[in-house]
Amino acid sequence: MSSSTSGRDDDAPDLVCQLDCVHGMVEALSSARWKRHQDAVMELSQHGVVITVEESGCLQAKVFLKRELFVEYEYAGQGRVRFGLSLGLLIDCLNIFSSPGHASAVEIRYPGPDMQLLLKSVGSPDACMYAEIRTRIPDTVSWDFQFEHAGNTPVTFTVKSAILKESIDDLEWPGSNIQIQMQPDPPSVILKGEGHGDLQIEYPYYANTDLLIAFQCDREVSYRYKYKFLRATTSNIPSSVIKENRGTKVQIGRGGMLKIQHLISVARPGMPYYRNIAGGDDQTSRIVYVEFFVKPEEDDNTVNDA
Repeated sequence: MSSSTSGRDDDAPDLVCQLDCVHGMVEALSSARWKRHQDAVMELSQHGVVITVEESGCLQAKVFLKRELFVEYEYAGQGRVRFGLSLGLLIDCLNIFSSPGHASAVEIRYPGPDMQLLLKSVGSPDACMYAEIRTRIPDTVSWDFQFEHAGNTPVTFTVKSAILKESIDDLEWPGSNIQIQMQPDPPSVILKGEGHGDLQIEYPYYANTDLLIAFQCDREVSYRYKYKFLRATTSNIPSSVIKENRGTKVQIGRGGMLKIQHLISVARPGMPYYRNIAGGDDQTSRIVYVEFFVKPEEDDNTVNDA
């Protein structure tokens, strides 16, 4: 599939692509939806599609749909094309195409005659469904997250997604902050919620445990995060991630920037492989990366990572 713009018709769309399993895409996008009305910025390029949502300049989520996820992917735009749209409306429209009994692929095209995002079912002999989503000039992203490691050794751990979600749910206290502390001796991760009382959850790291899949920390770090932002990172983890017992990677960067990464499969159920745009059979590339970035609360009592 060529992304060259030479000899391009001015009326030709920037993007035409096809996805053969919409349900997985719905799950990935839903994981970044933490409230009913939520605006998003969609960015198109020859490498794939990135959807970004944020709140209050303190929480940002990115859903990466790399081009290998698509059965077909033809990009003819100049550089990167960005536009705004409603995340909830996009999810609701895709849900229509992923309803039971509709297993056909979906074509996504941009822009339409009035700069819409166009969706159309393809390959179904019975019926053809269409949807149009109105787009707008995107808002400027209010902050540049620039995640950087504070030292030579990244401060990071990988935990079962189900365990992380359960822990954050247990620490709920209205208006509270959650402290995340990592220490090398003894190697462990501590999550602490503070309200009218204190609740602490500890993940000790041992070579023979399944609780922490990976752990790396050469100095003590401790930061507090607003609970509602931290909960948004796990509140809509797809049930498929829990069933597959996948892990979530958590990193604490310079200044306490928290990065949480989920891996979500968009493979079609019951299919051991699929035909990708390169013409090969590959199921391992059917993974969507969903990344959250959370800014810490300013607190003079935290242990920094300088």
